[in-house]
Amino acid sequence: MGIPTEPIGSIPRPPELLAAMSAGDPVETAAAQGAAVRDTIRRLEEIGSPVVTDGEQSKPSFATYPLAGADGLGPDGVVIPFEDGHTRQLPVLTSGPFRYAVHAQDYLRAALSHANVPVKQAVIAPSALSLLYPSDGLDGYPAKAFRDDLVAEAEADIRGCLNAGAHVVQLDFTEGRLSLKLDPSGGVLDDFVALNNQVLDRFSEAERARIGVHTCPGGDQDSTHSLDVDYAGLLPKLFQIRAGNFYVQLASESDPERVLGIIADHLPASARVFVGVIDPIDPRVETPEEVRDRVLAAAARIPVERLGTCDDCGFAPFADDTSTSREIAFAKIRARVEGTALASTQLGL
Repeated sequence: MGIPTEPIGSIPRPPELLAAMSAGDPVETAAAQGAAVRDTIRRLEEIGSPVVTDGEQSKPSFATYPLAGADGLGPDGVVIPFEDGHTRQLPVLTSGPFRYAVHAQDYLRAALSHANVPVKQAVIAPSALSLLYPSDGLDGYPAKAFRDDLVAEAEADIRGCLNAGAHVVQLDFTEGRLSLKLDPSGGVLDDFVALNNQVLDRFSEAERARIGVHTCPGGDQDSTHSLDVDYAGLLPKLFQIRAGNFYVQLASESDPERVLGIIADHLPASARVFVGVIDPIDPRVETPEEVRDRVLAAAARIPVERLGTCDDCGFAPFADDTSTSREIAFAKIRARVEGTALASTQLGL
């Protein structure tokens, strides 16, 4: 068995789905989403991906899917600035109790009905949803009550996917690196890590072996929100999260050898790290040989039995992001799968 390789999550939506979403017809949108999920899984399997996802074809975004149709929310939440000047804005909680309106197992069950190989399911980390609570509080709904509700909902989201048959559940934790840009002291990051561990502590060791955490500097409209933040401030704390797998953006780093050294120094003994070998923002399609060399560089620092590969980030974490074409995304994924196989062969695996 060679080095494992997994997608991170989102893949650009096909034109038919984007058109249906723009038209606003819920029946047409649901039909287009179903067709897009089938096509995504079929194409990933044809590429030879040993693990597939639904490409998040039915999610409004990787971060806000639990809120679709939820009550008690206003539009004026935390603003996330990107390097090119555009922003994304979260909603804000206006009343409690906090409940997920959608759980990720619904997406997973649809994907499983089409897949012939293991299916991975991405969920939003509870730390990201903690940003929904207003800084000045809510009358009749204290922060502790919100946190308790959030922990219970996040546990249910993860557990539902594990019970439904997910190969692995991935917590998207892009806010981790961003937090160090907003609070260089690291206090917010410490709070995020503690909250995520509060959820993960509700799972057994065997269950946590099927749970992973993904970090990246964001990737939206070919721009990032925190690539300028030094990984040395994030990774040691990231690896304190009690998960069995870590998915770390690496291909777009300016000094990947330095980052590999930090990973090697801090990766928990029982965990596997999937290093990013594909840059979704770069329009150029990597060759399998480039991917092979990136894998071999990682294998020189990290034991191969604790190593995997992935894409740096999703290709379209927000449904309206068309900065990368669907065809380029699949070509890059093919290069990752083939390049990882080449490295596995060269390493005698």
